[in-house]
Amino acid sequence: MAAHGDLHRPHPGTVIGGREFTPVSGPPIRVPEPGRLVHLQFRRFAGCPVCNLHLRSIVRRHAEIEAAGIREVVVFHSPADELREHTADLPFAVIADPDKRLYVEFGVESARRALLHPRAWIPILRAVLRSTWAIIRRREHGPAANPHGGRFGLPADFLIAEDGRVLACKYGEHVYDQWSVDELLAQASRSPRPAAQDR
Repeated sequence: MAAHGDLHRPHPGTVIGGREFTPVSGPPIRVPEPGRLVHLQFRRFAGCPVCNLHLRSIVRRHAEIEAAGIREVVVFHSPADELREHTADLPFAVIADPDKRLYVEFGVESARRALLHPRAWIPILRAVLRSTWAIIRRREHGPAANPHGGRFGLPADFLIAEDGRVLACKYGEHVYDQWSVDELLAQASRSPRPAAQDR
């Protein structure tokens, strides 16, 4: 993976070439997308308790995010078949990248500090307790014992304009170091509004 601080990582001002993604469910999507900002976020493996904790916060405020002209696109390094049973109820696009090609392209790392950083410990505890209760109640499936792509993935966030420019980005220092919804909305408010919002 790219080293921390690598100059080859996308950064504000980098232009992301157009591409089409096929989500694990639903129709193909384009990134960038005309008329909207795209929040491209990199998570870890299917059933990851910490990822689930964060994504529930996105689900709760998804209507608010969409109203701000933002499309959510979430990437996992698990196979599509494995992801489907964990993400069927999510109201946004989920992309399977089991070969980690997008992770490499965007410089998203794996490192032991993902779990060992002291700031990760309380979120990990909260996430495990929440997921355990959900699994007991049969509202969620547990993750694989040996997740595809490993357990040490770090999160990353990118806000991409409709012309492909990276407007802002964040590379996480630990497993729960990502933009909150409030931070995402603040980033979007500082960015030019998509053309569709002005018409």
